[in-house]
Amino acid sequence: MLLSRRFSSIRSIQKLMTNGTPKNNSRQSHHWNYRKGAPPASENLIMIAAVVQGIAWWWMLWHLWTEPGHVFGQFDYPDPSKWTDKELGISPGRIKYD
Repeated sequence: MLLSRRFSSIRSIQKLMTNGTPKNNSRQSHHWNYRKGAPPASENLIMIAAVVQGIAWWWMLWHLWTEPGHVFGQFDYPDPSKWTDKELGISPGRIKYD
């Protein structure tokens, strides 16, 4: 497989050397921006983007408001002050600070 890649790259280099310049195989299906800004977006595209963004934010905030258990969990958070040293993995020989 590596050998076939080597031969194909050698052939492409030979073609480049004989023609002098590489052939431009471009479909012209999009803008090529080199050292210049992108073309400005149309008004319709800006409006569609704002509407889609608004719907996405509404969807997220509405579900955070109506179903907070999906993000914050469905159970009460335990009180860490009630955990024992054994549950926390603290050996009995350690000094306790009050």
